[in-house]
Amino acid sequence: MQLDIHDSDITTVRYRPVGSGTGVAYLGTTPRTYFEDQIASAPTDVAREAAGLANWWAQLRGGVNEVERSDKEAELAGYLAYDEDPAEIDLDEDEDVDQLDDAEIFVEVKTARFLETLGLPLPEDLADATRR
Repeated sequence: MQLDIHDSDITTVRYRPVGSGTGVAYLGTTPRTYFEDQIASAPTDVAREAAGLANWWAQLRGGVNEVERSDKEAELAGYLAYDEDPAEIDLDEDEDVDQLDDAEIFVEVKTARFLETLGLPLPEDLADATRR
């Protein structure tokens, strides 16, 4: 698995073997949404990538039954970003930032939780960033 974090807003997740997904998923927001550019990335399909990641996870672990794989798929889907129309994003300026979970503000936190969900170790730089 390869991770690329951009500006604390986008994590690009690349995984192999691909299986039922494309091998690319996003955490935080997608490049299409972030850059307000339809060609910044391919359209996302959260269900497809969650299935692909769950299959990848099951292959790594071995001995995973279908119920466990399906549960992991649902759990992973909650982390994945989907394409949004920037014009429809409601930026509530009255929203209290203190009420938000850190994972909704910093993609590094969401990425660390995502890796923990997969049972993978945190890279040192990511572990350091989430301790701040």
